[in-house]
Amino acid sequence: MKKYLLSFLGGLLLTASSCGDGLFEEIPNNKLAGTSIWNDPLLLDEYVLPWYRDMDNGFSTYVTTIMKGLGREYEPWYADQMTVSRADWYNGDYGNILRSSQQDLTTRGRTKWSTFYIQIRSINVLLQNADKIPDGDHKTRVLGEAHFFRAYYYYLLLRMYGAPILLTEPYDPLKDTRKLTRATYEETFDFIISEADEAVKLLPSPLSGEAGRANKGVAFMLKAKACFWASGVKFQNREESYLGFPDDRTDEMYTRAAAAYDSLMNLHAYSLVPISATTRDGIAEEYHAIFLTKNSSESIWEVQHSDDGNYATGFGHKLDRETAPPSCYGTFAAYVPTQNHVDEYRTVSGQPIATASDYDENNPYENRDYRFYANILYNGATFKSNTLEIFYRYKTASDREYTRGKDLEKYGSSEQATYTRTGYYLRKFVDESQQINNDDTYASSQHCIIWRYAEVLLDYAEIDFKQGRPDEAMEKLNQIRRRVHMPEYTSITWDDIVNERRVELAFEKTTYWDLLRWGIAVEKMSGSTNPLYGINVYIYDDGTPTRYRRKTVNGTDNTTRYFREMQYYWPVPWDEIRRHGIPQNPDWIEM
Repeated sequence: MKKYLLSFLGGLLLTASSCGDGLFEEIPNNKLAGTSIWNDPLLLDEYVLPWYRDMDNGFSTYVTTIMKGLGREYEPWYADQMTVSRADWYNGDYGNILRSSQQDLTTRGRTKWSTFYIQIRSINVLLQNADKIPDGDHKTRVLGEAHFFRAYYYYLLLRMYGAPILLTEPYDPLKDTRKLTRATYEETFDFIISEADEAVKLLPSPLSGEAGRANKGVAFMLKAKACFWASGVKFQNREESYLGFPDDRTDEMYTRAAAAYDSLMNLHAYSLVPISATTRDGIAEEYHAIFLTKNSSESIWEVQHSDDGNYATGFGHKLDRETAPPSCYGTFAAYVPTQNHVDEYRTVSGQPIATASDYDENNPYENRDYRFYANILYNGATFKSNTLEIFYRYKTASDREYTRGKDLEKYGSSEQATYTRTGYYLRKFVDESQQINNDDTYASSQHCIIWRYAEVLLDYAEIDFKQGRPDEAMEKLNQIRRRVHMPEYTSITWDDIVNERRVELAFEKTTYWDLLRWGIAVEKMSGSTNPLYGINVYIYDDGTPTRYRRKTVNGTDNTTRYFREMQYYWPVPWDEIRRHGIPQNPDWIEM
């Protein structure tokens, strides 16, 4: 029997955690005796912490985990708003997944499945022993967390695999000979909703709970996101009961998601962080600061990274080191924005650049949506008091010899060091005040936001539009645009909704899942239909105007980037298929 299956369904893993300066910083400890946990509040809290630690890895993604296939990917890498610049990353798990390698996708799918079920088993064990926990507020909160996380992990499973095996009690394959079955999509969805409802009853208000812990608002958000996901076009009218509904439930799912969002809004606990500045740079700075502020009024659910950024033993990360331009001591040029995404930023008048009267292709970084300046580092932008040089300099337009700007040269002597392939660096999430030196033990500490209030408004706007309420949809979009001092819409189209969503939620994890939910992943994640582009900037000493030339950075065919129809559902681990005799998702073969 495979090792992963033993860890997934075998004996209870009682790995303790300790709450350091990061709320969910995981510190290994000796195994705890099961009988001592339930009546000890401190041990009980330590028992719960791994549920948080495995809910999402946040910004803790680095090359060794990618190469080893540990399943810690950052979803936007696989979409079209960003790519990476390190060539050797394409030779490992990340590149193979981009190329739709069944073997690597199967390995990743197995790892994720195991991770989720380890925590589901832990939750089921606690709920089985709930009567041993002393009554009181502490018990109520822990049980609320248990029901929330059981819903959350099943939501992650549903989103990746379709309906999984639905376990509500501990299961030990070494002792239990039962053959389990895959639930139906509807059964799994209903279970997620019922668990979220139970969590709402037990969890505290977001106004009174501890920052970073699950609360009623997070539970309402999960309920809404489950409904919103289940509205996707791929999950309607399915013959296979484990892949979707037998009929079209899109409108029903929209209505149920809207009701959950109404409940969340009625808590009056969340709001858009206001921006008081009125200049371009001031607006960009205040907007950028939203993503460096921990647990703000806009944040609903975020990964709580260690406050000291400790990467060696804590839960810090290396986002700043891996992302900063070379002139600012960046090392990897990870997370570089694509020209595809840059083109999504309309002009300051609100017009698409293809038709805008205030867009100048010879000066493309002027008069753009203010969020562009908050999210993207481009040639001539200022970062850490440096003016970025992402250009090639020639003496004359006919000269063949050139020099590179300092941000097209590697920083340091490491063979792994590199620079942007797209002509851009990431600014969103990046902390200019973060010191980058040779000691990376204490790296970065900004939290990774999973859900925020702007996403509520954007989801609801999409629902309103699809259900025939365009004015209400427009008002929700305008709330977001007013915050960044962009002109309001007077009428909207579907393209406006998509564009506003992709600009406001740029590089956040929802943008990847949107492509699947809308049923356009094959088109948008394949090189033959949506190549990834960058830009080369050419500067001339003889007075020739600066030239901006688009370039392909990730293939115009399917050899470097490919998404197949089968990938809407990841493969269920083959050990599970053989053991229980359950059906595999369509078109996957055992490797």
